[in-house]
Amino acid sequence: MHLRALIADDEPSAREWLRDALERLPDLEIVGECSDGLKAAHALRELSPDVVFLDIDMPGLDGLRVASSLTTESRTVVVFVTAHDLFAVRAFDQNAVDYLLKPFGRERVEAAVKRVRRRLLPSSVERLETSLSRVLDDMELRRAHPRWLLVRDGARSVLLKVADIDYIESQRNHVLLHSGKDVFAHRETTRTMEERLDPARFLRIHRSTIVNLERVKELRASESGESVVVLRDDTVLAVSAAHQPRLEALRRFS
Repeated sequence: MHLRALIADDEPSAREWLRDALERLPDLEIVGECSDGLKAAHALRELSPDVVFLDIDMPGLDGLRVASSLTTESRTVVVFVTAHDLFAVRAFDQNAVDYLLKPFGRERVEAAVKRVRRRLLPSSVERLETSLSRVLDDMELRRAHPRWLLVRDGARSVLLKVADIDYIESQRNHVLLHSGKDVFAHRETTRTMEERLDPARFLRIHRSTIVNLERVKELRASESGESVVVLRDDTVLAVSAAHQPRLEALRRFS
């Protein structure tokens, strides 16, 4: 079965990675690439691809709204691409056949394409509910705490190992990930970061701060009498009264 695929993602590096993975597959043609939701919606109408790899978090229109613009007569199969697995359940409301959780490997792309081919087989008797049930099961397996994050570094995107993050602080509508001398702005909130990260390693110590416990050297009182956490590099982070009880088990780390 020859597949015509459309890629829609606002990150150039993500489009490049997905393009490279898809170009390695036989009988698959990439008919277009889009960098925002409005362009994606237009391309879907003009190109009528067999499958669209659709990033959920895009400017203009997000991927969920783009998918909802597809008519009931449309044959296009949707595979959502996202860095946030919290979006995955909402994605199934748009009849997604699969989703790719960033960062993903080529084998995961191949598995998604195989699922697309099964969906498009004229003789397929696979019901939508069964397909989505399998995707949900797969999602539950992948909801394990992420080991890597795809983050922006200037004009490019890089993979940041979660274990290398020293602490996280909120800044308006995003967070700053501190890793050694590097600081990465990441489009996520402290709340969603707290939900995704391993609670055995990362602890919220303030409304705007999450700390990697492996980086903590000591917990002590400041000159004002308030509690602070001191990291191994001597960075001092304030501990709010609301989160003080969560630190009662902490002692000096060697």
